Amino acid sequence: MPSALLGEFDSADACAAAITELRERGHPPIDAYMPYPAKNVEEALGLPPSPLPRWVLLFGIIGAGAAYFILWWTQNVDYPLNVGGHPTHAAPAYIGITFETTVLFAAFAAFIGMLRLCRLPRPWHAAFELDGFERASVDRFFVVLRNDSADDGALRDALESAGALRVVPMALDEEGT
Repeated sequence: MPSALLGEFDSADACAAAITELRERGHPPIDAYMPYPAKNVEEALGLPPSPLPRWVLLFGIIGAGAAYFILWWTQNVDYPLNVGGHPTHAAPAYIGITFETTVLFAAFAAFIGMLRLCRLPRPWHAAFELDGFERASVDRFFVVLRNDSADDGALRDALESAGALRVVPMALDEEGT
C-alpha cells in the first residue's frame, strides 16, 4: 500500500511557502487540506484548470440541441398540424423549452461533475484517522507528500525545513489519494 507524509502548518501563507519550496526541491505535493479557500495555496499547488466549465457548456449545448430536435420532430415530422395555414416550424415557440432544457442539462453536468472531480461521496479517508486532523476544518493547513521510497527521512526533513509544525506518516488508498 502506498504511503505519504502529512505536514501541518498554522497559516495559509506558511503552507503556500512550504508548497513552493517543496516543489522547487522536486517533491510535488499530491494534496492540501484547508479550513477555507486560500488562493495562494491553490496557486502554489499548480493544479491544472478544472474541466468542469467545459463539461457544463457541452451538456448545455447537448440539452439545447436535444430539446430543439424533439420539438421540431414532434411538430414537423411525427405529428404535423396545419392550423390556419401557419407553418408547423415556429422557432419562437421553442425558445422557452429549449432554454429550460439547456439549464437542466448544464445543472446536472455541474452537480455530477463536481461530485466526480471531488471523488465524492467519500465517507472515509486515511487522514481522518490521524490525531489533530480535525483541525483542518478549523484553523490548520495540511500538505500531503507521496513517499515513493522506503526511507521517509529526506521527505520528513524537507517538510520540517519548510516550516511544518509536525509531520505524520499516513497510508494512501489504492488510487494513491
